Amino acid sequence: MNYIKVNHLTKVINNHTVLDDIDFELKQGGIYSFIGHNGSGKTMLFRALCGFIAPTSGEITINGVNISKTKSFPEKTGIIIETPGFLANYTGYKNLEYLASIRNKIGEKEILDALGKVGLAGKEDLKVKKYSLGMRQRLGIAQAIMEDPDLLIFDEPTNSLDKAGSQSFIDLILDLKEKGKTILLASHHIADIDGISDEIFEMEAGQIINRRKA
Repeated sequence: MNYIKVNHLTKVINNHTVLDDIDFELKQGGIYSFIGHNGSGKTMLFRALCGFIAPTSGEITINGVNISKTKSFPEKTGIIIETPGFLANYTGYKNLEYLASIRNKIGEKEILDALGKVGLAGKEDLKVKKYSLGMRQRLGIAQAIMEDPDLLIFDEPTNSLDKAGSQSFIDLILDLKEKGKTILLASHHIADIDGISDEIFEMEAGQIINRRKA
Protein backbone atom coordinates (compact mmCIF):
# COMPACT_ATOMS: atom_id res chain seq x y z
CA MET A 1 0.00 0.00 0.00
CA ASN A 2 1.30 3.47 -0.89
CA TYR A 3 1.21 5.49 2.30
CA ILE A 4 2.47 8.77 0.84
CA LYS A 5 1.70 10.03 -2.67
CA VAL A 6 3.25 13.23 -4.00
CA ASN A 7 1.80 14.13 -7.38
CA HIS A 8 3.57 16.80 -9.49
CA LEU A 9 4.24 18.99 -6.45
CA THR A 10 5.40 22.51 -7.32
CA LYS A 11 5.91 25.48 -5.03
CA VAL A 12 6.76 28.99 -6.22
CA ILE A 13 7.72 31.72 -3.74
CA ASN A 14 8.39 35.28 -4.95
CA ASN A 15 8.70 34.04 -8.54
CA HIS A 16 11.30 31.48 -7.45
CA THR A 17 10.52 27.77 -7.89
CA VAL A 18 11.59 26.05 -4.69
CA LEU A 19 9.89 22.70 -5.47
CA ASP A 20 9.76 21.72 -9.11
CA ASP A 21 7.32 19.01 -10.27
CA ILE A 22 8.15 16.47 -7.56
CA ASP A 23 6.49 13.10 -8.01
CA PHE A 24 6.88 9.95 -5.88
CA GLU A 25 5.05 7.30 -3.87
CA LEU A 26 6.24 5.67 -0.65
CA LYS A 27 5.06 2.49 1.01
CA GLN A 28 4.29 2.22 4.70
CA GLY A 29 6.96 0.96 7.09
CA GLY A 30 10.18 2.13 5.42
CA ILE A 31 13.02 4.58 5.99
CA TYR A 32 13.27 7.09 3.15
CA SER A 33 16.16 9.54 3.08
CA PHE A 34 16.49 12.81 1.19
CA ILE A 35 19.97 14.25 0.65
CA GLY A 36 21.17 17.50 -0.84
CA HIS A 37 22.95 20.76 -0.09
CA ASN A 38 21.34 23.75 1.61
CA GLY A 39 18.70 25.18 -0.71
CA SER A 40 18.16 21.90 -2.54
CA GLY A 41 14.52 21.77 -1.40
CA LYS A 42 14.62 19.14 1.36
CA THR A 43 13.23 21.32 4.13
CA MET A 44 10.64 22.91 1.84
CA LEU A 45 9.45 19.44 0.78
CA PHE A 46 9.15 18.35 4.39
CA ARG A 47 7.24 21.53 5.27
CA ALA A 48 4.82 20.75 2.43
CA LEU A 49 4.39 17.17 3.67
CA CYS A 50 3.47 18.55 7.10
CA GLY A 51 0.89 20.91 5.62
CA PHE A 52 2.85 23.99 6.69
CA ILE A 53 2.97 25.37 3.14
CA ALA A 54 0.37 24.99 0.41
CA PRO A 55 1.50 23.77 -3.03
CA THR A 56 1.32 26.16 -5.95
CA SER A 57 0.25 23.11 -7.94
CA GLY A 58 0.15 19.38 -7.43
CA GLU A 59 -1.14 17.25 -4.56
CA ILE A 60 0.07 15.44 -1.44
CA THR A 61 -1.88 12.47 -0.08
CA ILE A 62 -0.91 10.83 3.22
CA ASN A 63 -2.72 7.70 4.38
CA GLY A 64 -5.60 8.45 2.03
CA VAL A 65 -6.03 12.11 3.04
CA ASN A 66 -5.27 14.82 0.50
CA ILE A 67 -3.58 17.33 2.81
CA SER A 68 -3.02 19.81 -0.01
CA LYS A 69 -6.81 20.18 -0.17
CA THR A 70 -7.61 19.96 3.55
CA LYS A 71 -4.59 22.21 4.36
CA SER A 72 -4.17 20.31 7.59
CA PHE A 73 -1.34 18.68 9.53
CA PRO A 74 -1.37 14.94 8.79
CA GLU A 75 -2.70 12.82 11.64
CA LYS A 76 -0.39 10.64 13.75
CA THR A 77 2.77 12.42 12.59
CA GLY A 78 5.84 13.42 14.60
CA ILE A 79 8.31 15.96 13.24
CA ILE A 80 11.58 17.78 13.65
CA ILE A 81 11.97 20.53 11.08
CA GLU A 82 14.84 22.96 11.68
CA THR A 83 15.90 23.74 15.27
CA PRO A 84 13.36 22.59 17.87
CA GLY A 85 11.99 25.49 19.94
CA PHE A 86 11.22 25.09 23.63
CA LEU A 87 10.36 27.27 26.62
CA ALA A 88 13.77 27.91 28.17
CA ASN A 89 12.51 28.46 31.73
CA TYR A 90 10.50 25.23 31.73
CA THR A 91 12.01 21.83 32.45
CA GLY A 92 12.34 19.27 29.71
CA TYR A 93 9.44 17.34 31.19
CA LYS A 94 7.21 20.42 31.52
CA ASN A 95 7.87 21.35 27.88
CA LEU A 96 6.74 17.93 26.71
CA GLU A 97 3.81 17.93 29.13
CA TYR A 98 2.65 21.26 27.72
CA LEU A 99 2.94 20.03 24.12
CA ALA A 100 1.18 16.77 25.00
CA SER A 101 -1.73 18.73 26.49
CA ILE A 102 -2.60 20.09 23.02
CA ARG A 103 -3.94 16.71 21.90
CA ASN A 104 -4.35 15.23 25.37
CA LYS A 105 -3.58 11.69 24.17
CA ILE A 106 -0.71 10.75 26.48
CA GLY A 107 0.38 11.21 30.10
CA GLU A 108 3.39 11.06 32.37
CA LYS A 109 4.33 7.46 31.54
CA GLU A 110 4.60 8.08 27.79
CA ILE A 111 6.52 11.34 28.26
CA LEU A 112 9.07 9.75 30.60
CA ASP A 113 9.37 6.76 28.26
CA ALA A 114 10.17 9.08 25.33
CA LEU A 115 12.76 10.94 27.41
CA GLY A 116 14.38 7.64 28.32
CA LYS A 117 14.54 6.51 24.69
CA VAL A 118 16.56 9.61 23.72
CA GLY A 119 18.94 9.44 26.66
CA LEU A 120 17.40 12.18 28.81
CA ALA A 121 16.32 10.01 31.73
CA GLY A 122 17.35 11.86 34.88
CA LYS A 123 17.39 15.20 33.05
CA GLU A 124 13.64 15.70 32.93
CA ASP A 125 13.62 18.19 35.83
CA LEU A 126 16.43 20.33 34.42
CA LYS A 127 15.37 23.62 32.84
CA VAL A 128 15.86 23.70 29.08
CA LYS A 129 18.04 26.84 29.33
CA LYS A 130 20.61 24.59 30.99
CA TYR A 131 20.45 22.00 28.22
CA SER A 132 23.28 21.72 25.72
CA LEU A 133 22.46 21.95 22.01
CA GLY A 134 22.66 18.17 21.81
CA MET A 135 20.25 17.77 24.72
CA ARG A 136 17.79 20.15 23.07
CA GLN A 137 17.99 18.08 19.91
CA ARG A 138 17.29 14.94 21.93
CA LEU A 139 14.31 16.68 23.52
CA GLY A 140 13.03 17.50 20.05
CA ILE A 141 13.28 13.84 19.08
CA ALA A 142 11.44 12.87 22.28
CA GLN A 143 8.67 15.32 21.41
CA ALA A 144 8.38 13.81 17.93
CA ILE A 145 8.03 10.21 19.15
CA MET A 146 6.14 10.59 22.44
CA GLU A 147 2.63 10.19 20.98
CA ASP A 148 3.60 7.02 19.07
CA PRO A 149 3.00 8.47 15.58
CA ASP A 150 2.78 6.33 12.45
CA LEU A 151 4.77 8.83 10.36
CA LEU A 152 8.00 10.52 11.47
CA ILE A 153 9.59 13.38 9.54
CA PHE A 154 13.10 14.33 10.65
CA ASP A 155 14.98 17.23 9.05
CA GLU A 156 18.70 17.00 9.93
CA PRO A 157 17.93 15.05 13.14
CA THR A 158 21.57 14.42 14.09
CA ASN A 159 22.49 18.12 14.09
CA SER A 160 24.25 18.95 17.39
CA LEU A 161 24.46 15.28 18.37
CA ASP A 162 27.82 13.69 19.16
CA LYS A 163 28.82 10.31 17.77
CA ALA A 164 27.13 8.40 20.60
CA GLY A 165 23.97 10.48 20.25
CA SER A 166 23.86 9.90 16.49
CA GLN A 167 24.22 6.16 16.98
CA SER A 168 21.45 6.18 19.59
CA PHE A 169 19.20 7.98 17.12
CA ILE A 170 19.95 5.41 14.41
CA ASP A 171 19.18 2.58 16.84
CA LEU A 172 15.92 4.33 17.74
CA ILE A 173 14.66 4.76 14.19
CA LEU A 174 15.59 1.21 13.25
CA ASP A 175 13.49 0.05 16.21
CA LEU A 176 10.64 2.30 15.08
CA LYS A 177 10.85 0.85 11.59
CA GLU A 178 10.53 -2.65 13.07
CA LYS A 179 7.29 -1.45 14.65
CA GLY A 180 5.93 -0.48 11.23
CA LYS A 181 6.55 3.26 11.37
CA THR A 182 7.23 5.24 8.18
CA ILE A 183 10.28 7.48 8.57
CA LEU A 184 11.50 10.33 6.37
CA LEU A 185 15.00 11.73 6.94
CA ALA A 186 16.78 14.72 5.44
CA SER A 187 20.55 15.14 5.58
CA HIS A 188 23.41 16.96 3.92
CA HIS A 189 25.60 13.87 4.03
CA ILE A 190 25.08 10.44 2.50
CA ALA A 191 27.23 8.90 5.25
CA ASP A 192 24.61 9.85 7.86
CA ILE A 193 21.89 7.73 6.32
CA ASP A 194 23.60 5.18 4.07
CA GLY A 195 23.05 1.65 5.36
CA ILE A 196 19.82 2.42 7.25
CA SER A 197 17.62 3.67 4.40
CA ASP A 198 15.32 1.63 2.18
CA GLU A 199 15.52 4.31 -0.51
CA ILE A 200 17.58 7.47 -1.00
CA PHE A 201 16.36 10.52 -2.91
CA GLU A 202 18.92 13.07 -4.08
CA MET A 203 17.62 16.62 -4.40
CA GLU A 204 19.01 19.63 -6.25
CA ALA A 205 17.38 22.98 -7.11
CA GLY A 206 13.97 21.81 -5.91
CA GLN A 207 13.98 18.61 -7.96
CA ILE A 208 14.57 14.94 -7.26
CA ILE A 209 17.48 14.19 -9.55
CA ASN A 210 18.12 10.63 -8.45
CA ARG A 211 16.25 7.89 -6.59
CA ARG A 212 17.84 4.60 -5.66
CA LYS A 213 17.44 1.65 -3.40
CA ALA A 214 19.94 1.76 -0.55
